[in-house]
Amino acid sequence: MAPTEAKSPSRIRVGLNEQLAIKVPAIGVMFWVVKIVTTGMGEAMSDYLATFGLAVPVVVGVVWMGMSLWLQLRSRAYHAPTYWFAVAGVAVFGTVVADGLHVVGLSTTETSLGYAIALGLWMTLWYRTEHTLNIHEITTRRREIFYWGTVLLTFALGTALGDWSAFFLGLGFAGSIVLYACLMVVPGVGWKYLHLNAVAAFWTAYVLTRPLGASVADWLGKPQPIGLGFGDGVVAIGSLVLATILVAFLWLTGSDDPNNSAPRARTLQRALRVS
Repeated sequence: MAPTEAKSPSRIRVGLNEQLAIKVPAIGVMFWVVKIVTTGMGEAMSDYLATFGLAVPVVVGVVWMGMSLWLQLRSRAYHAPTYWFAVAGVAVFGTVVADGLHVVGLSTTETSLGYAIALGLWMTLWYRTEHTLNIHEITTRRREIFYWGTVLLTFALGTALGDWSAFFLGLGFAGSIVLYACLMVVPGVGWKYLHLNAVAAFWTAYVLTRPLGASVADWLGKPQPIGLGFGDGVVAIGSLVLATILVAFLWLTGSDDPNNSAPRARTLQRALRVS
C-alpha cells in the first residue's frame, strides 16, 4: 500500500489563495442597521448568559463563533444567513473577551488601549500581506481570515470603549449612545464631502458601531437609574428576533448580495404571495 501523500505547503497556499466570489455584503443602510442590532444582541446575550455563571458565555461564545465561522469559511460566496450568523457569534465572543479582562483587574482604559493596539497591528499585518484592506476584495480564504480577525478585534475594542465612555468618562449609557452616534456621522461626511479614503471611512465607522450597539443594549437592559430596566434577556431575545427578520429580508431579496446583479425579487414575491 502506498503511503498517504501529505499536503505540501504549496498546496495549502493554493487553498488559502483560491479565488472565490465576494464573501462580504454590499454596504448600504441595511448593513449598518443589522450590524448595530447584532452588536447589541451580542452584548445583551453575553451579559444575560453570565447570570448563569461566568463560564456559560465563554462556552456559548466559543461554540457559536467556532461553528459559525466554520460554516462561513466553507462557503464560496456571500450568503446572508451564514454571514450574519458568523457576525452574531463573533459579537457574543467579542463581548466575553473584553469583559473577561475586566474580571482579571484591567481597567476600561487599559483594555481599550490594548485592543486598539492589537487591532492596529493586525490590520497592518493584513495590509502588508494582501496590500489591501478593501472588504470588496475579500475573495480568498486568507483575506477572509484577516477580515474575521479584524471583526473580532473591533468587537472587543468596541465593547471596551462603550464601558470606558459610560463609566470612566461618566457619560452613562444614554450619553454614550449620543457620543458614538455623532462620531459615526464623521467618517460618512468625510468620505462624501471631504474625499476621505473610502476604506478608512468604512473601518472607522465599523469600529464605532460596536460601542454604539452595546450602549443601546445596555441602556435598554440594565436596571434603573443607569438603564431602562427591560433586562438583558429580553433585549437579547428581542434583538435576536429583529436581526433574524432583517437578515431574512436581505436573503429573500438579495439586495445586499455583491455577486447578484439582479436581486431575487421573484423569490420574495413567491414568499409573500397569499394563496
